[in-house]
Amino acid sequence: MFYAFVGTYTNGRREGIFAFRFDAERGTAQPLGTTESLSNPSFLAIHPSRRFLYAVNEIGDFGGKPTGAVSAFAIKAQTGKLHPLNRQSSIGSGPCHLSVDATGRFVLVANYAGGSVAVLPINADGSLAEASDFAQHHGSSVNPQRQEGPHAHSIILDPANRFAFVADLGLDKVMIYRFDAERGKLAPNDPPFAPVKPGAGPRHFAFHPNGRFAYVINELDNTVTAFAYDAERGALRELQTISTLPEGYAQTSYCADVHVAPSGRFLYGSNRGHDSIAIFAVGDDGRLSSLGQEPTRGHWPRNFALDPTGRFLWAANQESDAITLFAVDEATGRLSARDQLRVPRPVCVKFVAMEE
Repeated sequence: MFYAFVGTYTNGRREGIFAFRFDAERGTAQPLGTTESLSNPSFLAIHPSRRFLYAVNEIGDFGGKPTGAVSAFAIKAQTGKLHPLNRQSSIGSGPCHLSVDATGRFVLVANYAGGSVAVLPINADGSLAEASDFAQHHGSSVNPQRQEGPHAHSIILDPANRFAFVADLGLDKVMIYRFDAERGKLAPNDPPFAPVKPGAGPRHFAFHPNGRFAYVINELDNTVTAFAYDAERGALRELQTISTLPEGYAQTSYCADVHVAPSGRFLYGSNRGHDSIAIFAVGDDGRLSSLGQEPTRGHWPRNFALDPTGRFLWAANQESDAITLFAVDEATGRLSARDQLRVPRPVCVKFVAMEE
């Protein structure tokens, strides 16, 4: 049994984060309630202890300054209810993604509009302290509408908790930082980034469970780039770039999210516009081969999540106010729709194992 938490765009609503009890044996979800008085808690992250949840507040003004915020919550183990702890500035506008380091001592946040990243220390009670570090990106790329400046879109740590990877849509680079888990500091790595094709627009990043490969989904040209990962140097070497769309598809679509199945055998990516989940088989060498696309039965699947067992995939259809639950065929990677949950403007889904 799991709790499933869903971050949303509020657009004036009081409700922000929606909670469900999810039975991964039966594939059933029971609504548990919502948090209130939160503005755009779009992306979520779970503390390694499972006791705390963190949410970006995707806003452009906090405390009278042009910055977003990060909210901290305690998770009530018996009920899944979220208890607000505090909020801190993200030190940049439009925070859109965050993660918690493996020690559980720091939250790392990516500011899309500000083109920056920050590190926030976590106090013993799960609340957040003021930022311990900040890094501002600089530059642009070839798309004048979307890449006029830096747009940090996600921040993920490697399995060893030594390097932080920031997919910057505006720069066409995956920025790489050395992470000091004692002091909560970031320093440019050598190499300092991995490039993708000009105009690709890297958005979300995921490691393979074996730690030898990593993948970035590129929003603007609807592709996934596979990398070999050198864990000692924190370096990425491109292996392949492959389309997420059917051959010949010419309508507008933008990629959003990417995840590797717990088995490591399959990779999934979301297509907004084509409104589908792209499915790939992962080879022993980390390269991908397309298995096609599965419609999400909704519009604009911004993000999605595989439950920890790998048996189900939840696709958050932002513009049709619904999450589609798919059963995953663990032998073939194929998806079959099982249910829909009504959630207004859903963005992000995160699972927490319930205490026995």
